[in-house]
Amino acid sequence: MATPVMMPRQGQSVESCILGQWFKEVGEEVNEGDVLFSYETDKASFEEEAKEAGILLAIFFEEGDEIPVLTNVAVIGKKGESVEEFKPGAIPLKEETPEEENVEDPPKVYEFEVEENDSDARIRISPLARNMAEKLGIDFQSIKGSGPHGRIIARDVEAVSKAETPKTVATSAPVDKAASAVVLEAGEDFEVKSIPNIRKLIATAMHQSLQNSAQLTHHMSADARQLMKLRKKFKKQFEAGEIKQNITINDLVCFAVIRALEKFPQANTHYLGDKMKWFKKVHLGLAVDTDRGLMVPALKNADELSISGLSTRLKELSTAARNGNVNPDLLNPAEATFTVSNLGNYGVEMFTPVINLPQTAILGVCTIVPRPKELEDGVYGFVPMMGLSLTYDHQALDGGEATLFLAEIKNQIENLEV
Repeated sequence: MATPVMMPRQGQSVESCILGQWFKEVGEEVNEGDVLFSYETDKASFEEEAKEAGILLAIFFEEGDEIPVLTNVAVIGKKGESVEEFKPGAIPLKEETPEEENVEDPPKVYEFEVEENDSDARIRISPLARNMAEKLGIDFQSIKGSGPHGRIIARDVEAVSKAETPKTVATSAPVDKAASAVVLEAGEDFEVKSIPNIRKLIATAMHQSLQNSAQLTHHMSADARQLMKLRKKFKKQFEAGEIKQNITINDLVCFAVIRALEKFPQANTHYLGDKMKWFKKVHLGLAVDTDRGLMVPALKNADELSISGLSTRLKELSTAARNGNVNPDLLNPAEATFTVSNLGNYGVEMFTPVINLPQTAILGVCTIVPRPKELEDGVYGFVPMMGLSLTYDHQALDGGEATLFLAEIKNQIENLEV
């Protein structure tokens, strides 16, 4: 009996997905476990495998279509089986449609006639592996795949990348996030390109955030000597094999922020218009810059973690976000109670982060720069200072509360003990 293939639901908050690439053609034999197609939510990409063996009888959508979750996208079965009942929007066969009724045309269907397929001649490569190969300047056609049926997967590209010399691998080249955009109009001195789906979503979220909240930003600097001392200690322990996780400055800052949120729970809230949602746990949002745009996955129950555990989980989340396989539910702004956005590695000395509504506040972490500071009476010296920028919703927090909270973050950073 023919079996429909549905667009999966990835997370309860996902209502539709973008069809990425078909890896099987109509009429091609499919084995259980074969990858049929790739698809993406607003910020993460996935692959759908065949649940049964058979022949791909029909597909109902083209690459790039936005498809509601749990909608039939294809049919697998035996040669000659009907696919009519599985078409999206199909009317059951037992019901007759009056001729005068205006029935909307169903999606385009790609039927087939069984032909000999030279499937071995096709290059099988996952979307993630293809993207990695293109960014690293590697010819994926020469790579031997280790995935199912010889499919090239990310680890194959990574292995080739490590074997190449730096001269042949363009790892330092900046990533063109608009490279996949479609040129809509062109002139002698310009091009008009389409906006990727993720950029539309980010733009909408940022616009709504500024429209629907009263955002103010306070700036303060913290003495970073204790952070740098701890970072040096942990790095030495990591290199000596005494600890498994390479704990970073950002990990230490996040640890300090969590401690400050425990003392100022009014900042660990969601502003809901006529009410406030107070959280007993800290679900920390971490802004991650990826090739597809900014993602902010939430680390649930971050307050329960040690510094080593926090570092491990933050690295796992950021890696998943960059690889495009993070749980979509964790990208919902409502999943985090407070967000940290660190631009220190880019040398940014001050900036104004935008709140991820319905969260009440967000902390921007800036670069460390030497600044004069009084060391003792009348004696001054240059001290490494870290810039902190707290943006908060003035509807939820008063200026005094926000200032005291930011001062507590500063205090935690300057006196951090782990």
